[in-house]
Amino acid sequence: MKLHEMMELGEELDQQFDELVNTCLISGAIDQGLYQKYDVKRGLRDSNGKGVLTGLTEISDVLATKTDENGVSHPTDGELYFQGINVVDLINGNMKKRFMFEEATYLLLFGKLPTDEALEQFVQILSSLQELSSGFVRDVILKSPPSNLMNALQKCIVLLYSYDSDPDNISIANVLRQSLQLIAKMPLMAVYSYYAYRHFSMEKTLLIRPPRKDLSTAENILYMLRKDGSFTDLEARVLDVALVLHAEHGGGNNSTFTNHVVTSSGTDTYSAVAASMSSLKGPRHGGANLKVMQMFEDLRANCNISDEDSLTEYLTAILDKKAFDNAGLIYGMGHAVYTDSDPREVLLKKYARILSQEKGMEREFELYDTVEHISARLIAERRHLFKPICANVDFYSGFVYTMLGIPTELFTPIFAISRISGWSAHRLEELVNKGKIIRPAYRYVGEHRDYVAAEDRE
Repeated sequence: MKLHEMMELGEELDQQFDELVNTCLISGAIDQGLYQKYDVKRGLRDSNGKGVLTGLTEISDVLATKTDENGVSHPTDGELYFQGINVVDLINGNMKKRFMFEEATYLLLFGKLPTDEALEQFVQILSSLQELSSGFVRDVILKSPPSNLMNALQKCIVLLYSYDSDPDNISIANVLRQSLQLIAKMPLMAVYSYYAYRHFSMEKTLLIRPPRKDLSTAENILYMLRKDGSFTDLEARVLDVALVLHAEHGGGNNSTFTNHVVTSSGTDTYSAVAASMSSLKGPRHGGANLKVMQMFEDLRANCNISDEDSLTEYLTAILDKKAFDNAGLIYGMGHAVYTDSDPREVLLKKYARILSQEKGMEREFELYDTVEHISARLIAERRHLFKPICANVDFYSGFVYTMLGIPTELFTPIFAISRISGWSAHRLEELVNKGKIIRPAYRYVGEHRDYVAAEDRE
């Protein structure tokens, strides 16, 4: 959109704005060779793409390699640990017994698996903190709801500061209280914001249903979201698995590192979480599953999805920047850490297969499975990779949410509902360890110049 279309400034001022844009593009461009010359770890990654070590954590561990007896690292199936507990064991050990997101949250926050009694008390605490006052719903959620629900959630989080009697207190006890409140209230704020947006922007029915104390987080999301409040046990358990898998993923992912950075400044909980939300909204992070869904829509519209040759030809065109968004990326494929496999994707794919059978969507699941295998082979061939490339959790999460009837507007907010547990654990860890303010360096590569008086400038 041109500037004059937004501000009605006219053609001449709009042309001046275009010139300013060009000036920004020219003056802001840095010689790419300088990054190598000065050994700058761009994106905080080394030349092999491995993350630069910037901190220590006990919250979670992300493993993608194994070291042999000679000290040489080799790619292996990925593993994810919460406080030392393998997530696969956490999920497989409890499936069909009870819902796990609350247990995973307890584990992340307190560093140990809860007893039955401790878990029951923890769930009661979360249930007691779920309520949102009618004033907050009316004045914050229903007033000018943004079309992007991540912004709606951010608004809610920032304004919770005004409803807190002690918002700036960063003692561990107070931050834990604030964290538990956010964990409890996030599902309500997300679902209510969705219905507010639908009502005021699309003239749809406004549904504000309070959560039930006897339901888990996964069950309550479906209960509050669906008009009749009904759901199957399998639906709730698959969503519960998705919540656990998205709850935490090491201290180096963009939104969690953002939380560490902002927390290190000494700011309040609501500001720290709002900053993490800003990061998660981005399509390179939490918004990636939306790109996967859009890519599959484009794929269905432009090739014969029943023919592997047709799929291969179109996926090749995507890699060649001749199809979809011309970015050259097959979304949902590849990961910054994992190589052989992403354990979250392996687990979610398993439950996506089971859910697709209940929903009569086996053929759709087979399409995803086929595209996954073709893409892994094509990317390795086209980029001359010597290591495997795997699908990541975003490849199937959007498909799972679609089968659950969750609207696309809520895809990334569901991620946030999960990840608030990990963010809270990392914020508490940063505060307990009283680290220095995180302040990396940027090298200046411009030139020093003499000041020129206004009348002498050209």
